Amino acid sequence: MELIHEFLENLHIPTVNVLDVVEILIIAVLMYVALVWVKETHAWALFRGVMVIAIFVAIAALLNMNTIIWIARQLVSIFLMVMVVVLQPELRKALESLGQKNFFSQILPFDSRKQEAGFTDRTIAEIVKACVEMGKARTGALIVIENKESLAEYERTGIDVDGVVSSQLLINIFEKNTPLHDGAVVVRGDRITSATCYLPLSDNRTISKELGTRHRAGLGIAEATDSMTVIVSEETGRISVAFMGQLYHGLSADELKEQLGRLQDKAAEEKKRFLWRGRSK
Repeated sequence: MELIHEFLENLHIPTVNVLDVVEILIIAVLMYVALVWVKETHAWALFRGVMVIAIFVAIAALLNMNTIIWIARQLVSIFLMVMVVVLQPELRKALESLGQKNFFSQILPFDSRKQEAGFTDRTIAEIVKACVEMGKARTGALIVIENKESLAEYERTGIDVDGVVSSQLLINIFEKNTPLHDGAVVVRGDRITSATCYLPLSDNRTISKELGTRHRAGLGIAEATDSMTVIVSEETGRISVAFMGQLYHGLSADELKEQLGRLQDKAAEEKKRFLWRGRSK
């Protein structure tokens, strides 16, 4: 009992307040998100390799292998630089997804950016009509519709068009053996801005092998930005939509119209929110 009493007297128990609990929860959530991100990317295999090396170095430290410990210390800084280079695509994608959350626009009540109106019902009808006609003729198509994030980076890889969206223009662009048929078309509002644009390919391994490069490119731009991509398969004539990292395959004309309406309603909602902020200001 005397030993227990002496131990309790010498035991230092720090005081914990509400801020400490909040800080612990924030750190726990950040660590959980980081571990989930590592597991879902190519960094998971690299992380397991790092753990093997760490275990080997720990054994060397227990056995007092000074040479191995010295080499490990010298290589730490180089290894960190190598990890940044190797994980550059994953880190970029993580930062892009963080930027797409629009935390600041949700927290701050005032947003000075100009909110542009979305595309009209006529544009939706023209896109649907063109996709249905191209599907019947087995003409491949890739139409990227800009949302809030700018697609200027991808427009620069193509040829400027700057024409009003119409089914005839879209069909003529994607007609086989024409100068503009290869690549993607970028639509901003009610106008086609560029054609023959190059898009990033998705590295999603769950995509069906039956889907070709056109579908992988459509999903790639949907993963990198908040745009919506309409894809017409050249082999089957089926219509697909890629949006927010998801691929909706084999859509009818009504289903395609509904998907495009989602993007239009989202733009209208953002416009109303901007007008409300303006009145508040």
